[in-house]
Amino acid sequence: MRKDIMQSMMSLLATFVVLLSVPLSTSVSIEETFNNCLSLHAQIPNQFPSSIYTSTNKSYTSILESTAQNLRYLLPSVPKPDFIFTPFHDSQVQAAVICAKQHGIHMRIRSGGHDYEGLSYVSLIEKPFMILDLAKLRAVNVDIPHNTAWIQAGATIGEVYYKISAKSSVHGFPAGLCTSLGIGGLITGGAYGSMMRKYGLGVDNVVDARIVDANGKILDRKAMGEDLFWAIRGGGGGSFGVILWWKIKLVPVPKTVTVFTVTKSLEQGGNKLLYRWQQVAPNIDENLFIRVLIQPGNGSVPGQRTVTTSYQALFLGGANRLLQVMKQSFPELGLTRKDCLETSWIKSVLYIAGYPNTTPPEVLLQGKPTSKAYFKAKSDFVRQVIPETSLNSLWKIFLQDEGPLMIWNPYGGMMSRIAESATPFPHRKGTLYKIQYLSGWIDGEKNMAKHMSWMRKFYSYMTPYASKNPRENYVNYRDLDIGMNKKNCTSLSLANSWGYRYFKGNFNRLVKVKTKVDPSNFFRHEQSIPSLPIGK
Repeated sequence: MRKDIMQSMMSLLATFVVLLSVPLSTSVSIEETFNNCLSLHAQIPNQFPSSIYTSTNKSYTSILESTAQNLRYLLPSVPKPDFIFTPFHDSQVQAAVICAKQHGIHMRIRSGGHDYEGLSYVSLIEKPFMILDLAKLRAVNVDIPHNTAWIQAGATIGEVYYKISAKSSVHGFPAGLCTSLGIGGLITGGAYGSMMRKYGLGVDNVVDARIVDANGKILDRKAMGEDLFWAIRGGGGGSFGVILWWKIKLVPVPKTVTVFTVTKSLEQGGNKLLYRWQQVAPNIDENLFIRVLIQPGNGSVPGQRTVTTSYQALFLGGANRLLQVMKQSFPELGLTRKDCLETSWIKSVLYIAGYPNTTPPEVLLQGKPTSKAYFKAKSDFVRQVIPETSLNSLWKIFLQDEGPLMIWNPYGGMMSRIAESATPFPHRKGTLYKIQYLSGWIDGEKNMAKHMSWMRKFYSYMTPYASKNPRENYVNYRDLDIGMNKKNCTSLSLANSWGYRYFKGNFNRLVKVKTKVDPSNFFRHEQSIPSLPIGK
């Protein structure tokens, strides 16, 4: 008998056995059905109830909230999962996919909980649903002789950085700036960091992976094929499978790097400086990454608000060389030796993440965020310099919100040399910088509508200065305002509204891959890649 037929018969038999084991007069909960199925399919023996948390379990709320970053999606009015499953072995993830699919349980997959619209732990369109929480799967196996590392999906990028630095002071990895980001989901969207102009994104430095596909099979790069391997490196999380491991390529870093932060308010010429930054930052030495954090500050008149622009940088080299580069390319900033801090690469990670200079690197092993907030975010990619007069007109609207923040990240360098189609992440040549817009607040639902309204107003105001046809957005800064799937329905016509903005022309290839590897659309969410109907 063929092996695949035999496996199907065994699976059906297992399901039949589970059904027979339940008294007909007993109503079985969804988590009990799931648990019974898990015990039959997982290769590693385990007391599964200890890893399944329902709302009646005293640990349910703490686990649900443990890595959820956006407090908007923890409000009482937001749907909660029927249960959370926290596997500690790859085979349990495999069994979870098999059982959820077999019993029609909608699954959300969480590694670090940083999804801006909460899609890794909230379903706005389907019930019942479960969370597959990968927090217990966080091994980091660094191989310095081969310049690689295998990383489990539940590890944070901070843990990855620490484990690399513990093995070598001259190796690093170009990925996220926020150290509590889960590596599993981070790389599925791109993963940019302060070395992106030198080495590209995290996805540009992935050489292998292991995933559980929609059929419950564990596949590495060779087994999944190049199309699926291409799709998972930048095509967004939650559409193609469950990432178990990434194999990354380490990059060289100097023993000494230099960081600085120089802040200028509007009264100190901040507007003119920001205009100049647009021309300089994408074209400067690729060893230098200068981002700008723009937020309200205290004006020269007591009680008056102004706008501050903070130029925060990492230079892969010493301070003397940095000062030469700045004198030649960006003298307007007025950088001095006193502004510069020479440090190690791992210490620069802490600096960029906002930790005090005396913080030991071991803080990265905590694996959890230091703070949370209610927020709404959006993004833009800018391809033309915004005129100085136009910049000046932004600030009045910007200051209408109590907690606005913009972060401008420069592109150029290696980012311009990688083809748009090399990975699903298409925002490459011609992009000057990316803008992240944020409005944050702490008073819950009280003023939420006001902040959300301001964000949409400001984003609309920025339309003339953003990329066009399409207006590009970053998939790791999810924004449901640009479109979402309907209940129990993903369609190409709906997905076009966000698909081309996140992926440009790569969206078409992503749809083809999705249709091939997950034709039943098991892996889905509000902005997942759709499967085409059979025959289309």
